[in-house]
Amino acid sequence: MSLSVWHYPTAMVTGEGALSTLPEACLNLGMRNPLLVTDPGIAALSMTQTAINLCTNAGLEVALFSHVQGNPTGQNVEDGNAVFVEGQHDGVIALGGGSALDCAKAIALSACQSHPLWDFEDVGDNWLRANPDAIAPIIAIPTTAGTGSEVGRASVITHESQKRKVIIFHPNMVPKHVILDPELTLELPASITAATGMDALSHNLEALCSPSFHPMAEGIAIEGIRLVKEYLPTAFKHGNDCDARMQLLVASSMGATAFQKGLGAMHALAHTLGALYNSHHGLLNAILMPYVLNANRNEIEEKMGRLSNYLGLERKGTGTDTVLAWVIELREELGIPHQLSEIGISVEDAALVGQMSVKDPSAGGNPIALSAEEYSLLFMNAVNGNYLS
Repeated sequence: MSLSVWHYPTAMVTGEGALSTLPEACLNLGMRNPLLVTDPGIAALSMTQTAINLCTNAGLEVALFSHVQGNPTGQNVEDGNAVFVEGQHDGVIALGGGSALDCAKAIALSACQSHPLWDFEDVGDNWLRANPDAIAPIIAIPTTAGTGSEVGRASVITHESQKRKVIIFHPNMVPKHVILDPELTLELPASITAATGMDALSHNLEALCSPSFHPMAEGIAIEGIRLVKEYLPTAFKHGNDCDARMQLLVASSMGATAFQKGLGAMHALAHTLGALYNSHHGLLNAILMPYVLNANRNEIEEKMGRLSNYLGLERKGTGTDTVLAWVIELREELGIPHQLSEIGISVEDAALVGQMSVKDPSAGGNPIALSAEEYSLLFMNAVNGNYLS
């Protein structure tokens, strides 16, 4: 596969071996001393040293920061900020899954600001507090196909003391350059391929279901869903299939492009549960998916009818019934648990989950405005496996 260069929603280079273009991307953005941000797992893999060698061989100085948790915290960002300032870095290379990318973007935003990180929470016009000239340029290189953080304008960071996930936002947090190289995803375990692929599906699916008017995002979402349907089972079963890996990377970027239209109850609950239980975000969305689809069925039937036709699904009742049946079959094929109790989550905190979820920014994009009590009931159904309740 030859390299392709796109300029939507940002500058992107895609294809096998695209990592080799990293030094040129750095130089084009004026980076001479970038900070490479990743997580400990990726830092131990050969791809990280390859990225560093590419930069140093091109005459660039580069340092590594890898203290990033699976659900990145404010302390992770502060630690990265200290390294960025001390090293007088002039840009950020974000390498890894959604957690590493989110942390890297938050570092690029906040390291040189006069305001603390939490002042940029995505509430009202908080983003105007940031000095745009102090935001470092970002090159994003995803190693999973799930979050789509490489094309997003926000980061999700856990506020440790408040035990909640906070969306940090600024329009200039969109990476200036993205490298989608499927070779970097070939080592992903099947379980992570499944969970991250379902995360990409959740982004596209919730964007499609959002009642907001954005036909362009809706068109992107429905094709992103098709790519997941066609290629996720293949990548799960045949991890070295570069074409399937490439298509999933694209589907992931499409999901994060589409969800400017809105997300919904899946993410409102997943953000809450991730903060409370430190569970994998993509896996949470995968488990929650049928419960939320069923809860929204009265408002999404027309869209689910169109989607089932587009995907060529065998009709099983209504459009929503048909999509639900496909989601359940896909999850079974991927070994995704059916209910939250299977990953150690109980109904004990149901009231708190409802109170937190209704306040999550993603809740505003759900087709139905759910109350805290309704979020609690939806959560309990997902714990107990009652997706048709």
